[in-house]
Amino acid sequence: MSYLKTIEYRINPTQSFTIRRSCSGCGQKSRFKNTGKFRVNANGSKLDVWLIYQCEKCRHTFNLTIYERQRNTSIPAGEYQRFLDNDEQLAEEYGRNHQLFQKNKAEIDTKTSNYELIQLQETMDETVCDNRTLITVQNPYHLKIRPEKLVSEILGLSSNQVKKLIAQETIAIQSTAQSVRISVSGIYA
Repeated sequence: MSYLKTIEYRINPTQSFTIRRSCSGCGQKSRFKNTGKFRVNANGSKLDVWLIYQCEKCRHTFNLTIYERQRNTSIPAGEYQRFLDNDEQLAEEYGRNHQLFQKNKAEIDTKTSNYELIQLQETMDETVCDNRTLITVQNPYHLKIRPEKLVSEILGLSSNQVKKLIAQETIAIQSTAQSVRISVSGIYA
């Protein structure tokens, strides 16, 4: 029987990103974690909102800018209240917002990024004479994960087995910052 199986996954971080930056308290580069708290400052009709990060070693803080010099009417009232209430769910959402880190020029510590693979869909086309599985892994958070590691996790193989199958051209990998495409031929499909 011949087939073409397609499976789609998405990588989701399981916690806020950790930042690596110089800490004035420690005097060296350290990891900063999301505290789950916001700082809101009002100056007349202008608002500033920051997500507070804290050094793991000395507890020195770093404010990650969310809104800067915004009119108080430009921030939705519900979201503003959530900032004031230090809503932990909102802090987690902003702690996973890759664009926010880019805007703040904050270096994400990719070595401590925990994630989960969520299977979105799986289809089987038995009219194709290919005996292949095409796997697409979406990476909307731009986590730096080696494609071979993803193959190993998805197929349940060791890293040595994956390297051997890549050398034998049973597995082919195409990778960008936003996705990984994996083609698996033969019995491993």
